[in-house]
Amino acid sequence: MRSNNTFSISFFTKKYRSSGGKAPVYVRITVDGKRVDLSIKRRVELERWDENRGIAKGNRQDIKMLNAYLEQVRTRLYECQQQLELERRLITAEAIKNRYLGQDDRGKTLKELVEYHNEEMKDELAWGTQKNYFTTQRYVYEFLQKKRKTSDVYLDELNYKFIKDFVKFVLQRKPDGHQKPCTQNGAMKHAERLQKMVNLAIKEEWLEKDPFIKFKRKFEKKERGFLTQAELQRIEEKEFRIDRLDQTRDIFIFSCYTGLSYAEVYDLNPDHIVTGLDGKLWIHGQRRKSKEFYKVPLLPKAKAIVEKYQTHPLAQANGKVLPVYTNQKTNAYLKEIAFLCEVPKNLRSCLR
Repeated sequence: MRSNNTFSISFFTKKYRSSGGKAPVYVRITVDGKRVDLSIKRRVELERWDENRGIAKGNRQDIKMLNAYLEQVRTRLYECQQQLELERRLITAEAIKNRYLGQDDRGKTLKELVEYHNEEMKDELAWGTQKNYFTTQRYVYEFLQKKRKTSDVYLDELNYKFIKDFVKFVLQRKPDGHQKPCTQNGAMKHAERLQKMVNLAIKEEWLEKDPFIKFKRKFEKKERGFLTQAELQRIEEKEFRIDRLDQTRDIFIFSCYTGLSYAEVYDLNPDHIVTGLDGKLWIHGQRRKSKEFYKVPLLPKAKAIVEKYQTHPLAQANGKVLPVYTNQKTNAYLKEIAFLCEVPKNLRSCLR
């Protein structure tokens, strides 16, 4: 590549395309005598255009705004030319135009990757997992805007510092409304999801070098909560006069005696309950996350709960075994249950 290219930028109007006394403004990019023209999507009154200087004439606010925009375009085009030179690319008028429009062969951007990943994986990921990716997507976009002062970056701009700064941003980010600040483990989960997106880019051959190769996720070890026999018994024996709490308690107890997660209980339909070779009832299904098949016995207490809700309108309407509330409502009701039963633990975290 030659580094002494002749390069110039000029603005002009196309009078033959004028209408209502206004003509469209174009920018001409010239490299080594070869040129390309590009519309900047602005129009100007013909009488207000200075052909020699390539700017609009006058002190009106709209004229000042147009001239300021012309300078922005000029600056951006010079940046594109410098980028190509630093990348040791062949500098042509067409190449500068394509870089300005984002149509060159530099590759995919981070936003393109995030949107592609979420679209590709929507049929493979559970809705709860998808929502987590959407949150990571929102944090990535906020990071780009607030810390990198840009709307997007090319994938080849990702490096160790980008990832480290993103994690720092997530940890220091002020939560929205009722949200809690992100913990160390929460930030690591966002980094993990971003890494999975980057791995997809590597598989698609959009990225050659893995920017995560030097980054090590550091999770804080925490013991998973569990219920004592006495606590479980208090929850089982507690009498609730409120239907929503009674119903949520039953769903929780069912999970305790089957080992099924909230999502798996939510998905449970009559076809999942079958008679085994031993003549007893079993639950056959597939784990939401691991996709592994499971077989668990329907123990007497779990069976009693199934029988209790056989004719429940919500369960029948959805074709399910049990009437399970939404994730948000279930969490809220479990907090009430824990308080009323004097169990100082997060009941949801006590499940598998």
